Amino acid sequence: MNNPTITFNPYAAADLRNIVQTMVNNHNVAITGQAEWYPVAFFLRDGNGEVLGGLLGDIWTAWLHVRTLAVAAPARGGGLGKELMKRAEVYALERGCTDAFLDTFSFQARSFYEKLGYRVFGVLENHPAGHQHYFMTKQLCPGPRAPEG
Repeated sequence: MNNPTITFNPYAAADLRNIVQTMVNNHNVAITGQAEWYPVAFFLRDGNGEVLGGLLGDIWTAWLHVRTLAVAAPARGGGLGKELMKRAEVYALERGCTDAFLDTFSFQARSFYEKLGYRVFGVLENHPAGHQHYFMTKQLCPGPRAPEG
C-alpha cells in the first residue's frame, strides 16, 4: 500500500460501491460465521402494473431489516402498508427470523409501526432539525433467542 489517496464520488458506479460493501460483508461473516443473506423486495401494483409502493429490506442473522416502506399517497389508508409489512414478516419467519428492526422519523410512520407491534429502542433527537429519528424493533416469534456475545 504505497501512497493511498482518498477521492470523493457520491455517484460512483454500483460495481465500485460493491467492492466496499463486500469488504464489510466479508468481515461480518468472518466474525459471526453467518453468511446467509436474503434480499427482501415486495411491490404493490395497480391493475395496469403501475407501481404504487413497496417494501425493501434484507435478512441477515435471523433479523429482518425493513429499509424502506412506501405507499403512494392516493393508495394510503386502505391497509396496503400493513399488508406489505405482514408479507415481509411472514417471509422473514419462513427464513428463520426471530426479530425485525427498522427506522422512521417523527414526520413519518411511528404510530403505524407501533400498531403493528414495533417498539422504539432508540431516538436520535433533532434529526432532521426539529424532528426525531426513531429506531424500532419487534419480536416476530416468541421463544428462545440465540445467545448474545
